[in-house]
Amino acid sequence: MIDTSRMEAPLLEVRGIHKAYRSGGGMLEVLRGVDFECPPSGFVAVIGQSGSGKSTLLHLMGLLDSPDGGEVLLGGERIDNLPASRRDRLRNTDIGMVFQAYHLLPELNALENVLAPLLVRHGVGAWFRHRKEARRRAEELLCRFGLSARLHHKPRQLSGGEMQRVAIARALVARPRLLLADEPTGNLDEASGAGILDALCELNRDDGLSIVLVTHDQSIARRADRIVRLVSGRVEGL
Repeated sequence: MIDTSRMEAPLLEVRGIHKAYRSGGGMLEVLRGVDFECPPSGFVAVIGQSGSGKSTLLHLMGLLDSPDGGEVLLGGERIDNLPASRRDRLRNTDIGMVFQAYHLLPELNALENVLAPLLVRHGVGAWFRHRKEARRRAEELLCRFGLSARLHHKPRQLSGGEMQRVAIARALVARPRLLLADEPTGNLDEASGAGILDALCELNRDDGLSIVLVTHDQSIARRADRIVRLVSGRVEGL
């Protein structure tokens, strides 16, 4: 008998998240008890004005910061309180992240940038056993994103849209369960931004990749299956 309750369980859950930062002589409360879910193979947009807490929420879901209260769960397991080494491992294996800034290493070409997470995962010693498979995976992703002629180009030789596609390929090379995207089209022109959104929608539709995308743009948010609106650190509505 199939356990349907397990099938319907969220991939990502945020429960009662609070986060505050020191500001001047006091504390600035950024998140004030946020509850949020992303189902398996879901595409959820988190929308809100600047200062609403959406990027902070994404960083907490991606284990780049720790909440002051509440918890973050992935696949039913709490992850925000794990030791640093396990959180680092999850970011390398299960959670891919894409930012508005591309964060590509300027001394590496596109292929090498995409391969970097796998080199970190395997270490220098084991890398030689995995390098052929890793290279094949990286090349497949870059070709899928229309970059077959840019494999050996360094970031300074790429357009903004091309650099963002390299960044997405890097985030996906380890086959994560979840992709977190923070304003991924913010630095791009309209045509390049539309291409990035098309690529994300295709990954969600064809590969079943779960995506949480942060944006302040309503037109971008409407490409997702669900919209979560943050207002002053709280979820206002869906």
